[in-house]
Amino acid sequence: MIYLDNAATTRPLDKAVAEAERYLKEEYFNPSALYSVGLKVKESEQNARKSILSRFPLGYDLIFTSCGSEADNTAIFSFCKRGNAVTTYGEHSAVYECFNKLKNSGFDARFAALNGDGSVNEEDLLSLVDEKTAFVSVVHVNNETGAVNDIDGLAEKIKRKNPSVIFHSDGVQAFGKIPRKISDKIDLYSISAHKINGVKGVGALVKKKNINITPLIYGGGQENGLRSGTENVFGITSFGIATEECFKNIESDYLRIGEIKEKFREILRVDGVRFIADKSSPYILSLSAVGLRGEVVQHMMEDFGVVIGTGSACSSRKRHSRILSCCGYDDKTLDGALRISFSRFTTEEEAIFAAEKLKECILKLKGVMKV
Repeated sequence: MIYLDNAATTRPLDKAVAEAERYLKEEYFNPSALYSVGLKVKESEQNARKSILSRFPLGYDLIFTSCGSEADNTAIFSFCKRGNAVTTYGEHSAVYECFNKLKNSGFDARFAALNGDGSVNEEDLLSLVDEKTAFVSVVHVNNETGAVNDIDGLAEKIKRKNPSVIFHSDGVQAFGKIPRKISDKIDLYSISAHKINGVKGVGALVKKKNINITPLIYGGGQENGLRSGTENVFGITSFGIATEECFKNIESDYLRIGEIKEKFREILRVDGVRFIADKSSPYILSLSAVGLRGEVVQHMMEDFGVVIGTGSACSSRKRHSRILSCCGYDDKTLDGALRISFSRFTTEEEAIFAAEKLKECILKLKGVMKV
């Protein structure tokens, strides 16, 4: 099987799985316990924390969560209590639906428009920020189109208008893939293990040390009282390993996957194929087989042993992508939406085979080739 839906989830590293298994079967002790084996497990958890934090500027800490969505929710509901809050129409559902809930509850939640590639319209975003804005959230890499927002530049401009704004970014599709550290203008940043070949069930909210958040979950006071619940040690330690591994060659992987993506695009430059974002993360290629149904193409590709996406897995039950709709595309383009997403393990041979088969499927459905 050739798997090209890595923006949805990635295959866990063997090393990460082995580490998880060790803490499930052998060192399964509670890290909050005071006996020696519990303290040893706690040390392993702290080593994973240090490894992840080393990818951020000094002055940051993190709270381990169950996933990126929980990290987003924690950030949003900690600060959207007074004044107003601003986000974009291009956010992952974990952010977008939180803002919808706030808006439906009477809170002043504002949404900035998108450009055609899924990036935020900077002018519109800045126009929504005023002296009463308490919180702004802008996704780093759009999970459907791969568009990269200049979150550092946006945060700086927003704080120039209102220095008291707390700036958050969902970095789930960027962490471990975009080879640069965020600036200290970013107050909160959400990440997830299973997007970088860790196991499912663990994420983190990275935050400036001086930022005080409100817990979503109360109980035993784990994570310095900011996220109670017995720690997911097997997930956390595997998250640390996955982080170490993906950062070893992050710059060369970024360039190599970019070249693979461009070859994929070249094969698909045929009538009826529309590319959504020209400048985007090398790991995500968003396109449309205009006039066709994306899910039909998706199932045809499965017959060749190739797995691709039709958009975000979190919105797969909806006919059209919310994000692409907000980009202004017509129904024929929305119907044919497809998302190809690579991992650092994707080979050129796999990508070329998949691209040729995708081209074949599209041409057959359009009647250009005989079935």
